[in-house]
Amino acid sequence: MSEAELLKCIVEYFEKNIFKNHINSTLKSHSNLKSYNINPIVVKYLSKILDDKYTPEGVAKALYYPRVLGTSINTSFGTQIQKMFVELKIAEGSLIKGMDIEFTDRFDGRKKWCQLKAGPNTINSEDVKPLIKKFTDTINLARTNSAMKGISNSDFIVGVLYGETSELSMHYREIDKIHPVYAGSEFWFRITGYPDFYNHLVTDLHACINSLETNGFFEIGFNNLVKEIKASLLFNFD
Repeated sequence: MSEAELLKCIVEYFEKNIFKNHINSTLKSHSNLKSYNINPIVVKYLSKILDDKYTPEGVAKALYYPRVLGTSINTSFGTQIQKMFVELKIAEGSLIKGMDIEFTDRFDGRKKWCQLKAGPNTINSEDVKPLIKKFTDTINLARTNSAMKGISNSDFIVGVLYGETSELSMHYREIDKIHPVYAGSEFWFRITGYPDFYNHLVTDLHACINSLETNGFFEIGFNNLVKEIKASLLFNFD
């Protein structure tokens, strides 16, 4: 597949499975009060700092904003990207526990087992040792398989979907001492074979986002949630 064809496929996948799916989820799920687990004390406090008082609108903001603008889209992004690589045959789903995908590195020609991460600051210090141990245990197990002779630490990698190597946190740099961490343009080059693929993808995705028909979905979902909160017996706004 040419670079232009692959870019088109990925942008279309993003539009359908990430962007439009997020819009639909916002209207069908996130605007429904029953989709939330509510801490009555915290939500009252958050309403106060968001709306300066305890109101249906303040409660809706406390529930709706972090879900729609944070948790929902970030979860969808990570899950769908992994599926995308497999569905578009850019990579294969990994049969090895702890690995997300497997692919042939277009730079060195070696097969790579990859754990995907979203961005250059998306792990914490407590994630480092367990991740390295998982890789080490996997490699030791793999070396007992005669079909996998010759594998090395550099064949088990972390692929960071956006950002650049210079932006990697100290936690990623610790992992990189043992297992390569490829970020942004380097990762996308290795998995697609096109040196400027990441930059072209960002440009094309921006164009896609600018042309999206959102039709005020965010406000519609918010107003629907406010109505449910006003009608709910969970709250007393007197």
